[in-house]
Amino acid sequence: MKPTQLGLDLGHREAFEREDLWVSVSNAAAIGWLDRWPDWNSPLLVIHGPAASGKTHLAKVWQKKAAALDILPEKLAELRGINDLPKAAIVDDAAIFIGDRHGETALFHFYNRMKESGGHILMTALNAPKEWDVALPDLKSRLLAAPAVAIAAPDEELMAVVLTKLFSDRQIFVPQEVVQFILPRVERSFSALRDLAAEIDRKALAEKRPVTIPLVREILQSQGSLL
Repeated sequence: MKPTQLGLDLGHREAFEREDLWVSVSNAAAIGWLDRWPDWNSPLLVIHGPAASGKTHLAKVWQKKAAALDILPEKLAELRGINDLPKAAIVDDAAIFIGDRHGETALFHFYNRMKESGGHILMTALNAPKEWDVALPDLKSRLLAAPAVAIAAPDEELMAVVLTKLFSDRQIFVPQEVVQFILPRVERSFSALRDLAAEIDRKALAEKRPVTIPLVREILQSQGSLL
């Protein structure tokens, strides 16, 4: 039996720079909105799409451009007593506020204060606001009035770029022939690419092997993804 070593997950740095963004049909509308800031016709923009679709990447790019403040429930409590609001703010995963009366009320007041001060808020979510179970009517009306931009399922070109970036973030060299082998054999979703990249990284490290087609084939066979 081939010896293996325990793969220690030491983490990896994700690249969140503007130049790391690849514009495609699936994300062009969202990127266009971020590039147009501060010339928005609304104090709020919602970007929604499936898990691992790049919403956080977009938010981080805009955060650097706009010097935006990350907003969590506890942060809103602090801001209530502050006269000088940030010019830009990010709610990365709006679901943390929705369904909780206190959270929704705090978000509603924050929205109003940001609008009055001329600031902007970027929210990300899995679904469009019309699908959120918002309990507070006044907040719901404002969310529904805001522009909501979807990130669509990736085309093959974007999948190749995303997969290459996932490996690069993990500091793994992967030949393009391996990437091209993977694409027609994996679910067309960002989360599937993320999970596969993590498993490839784990197996390559544990078995001290380079990332090759045979290694990827073994993983896909074990997952039932390859006949």
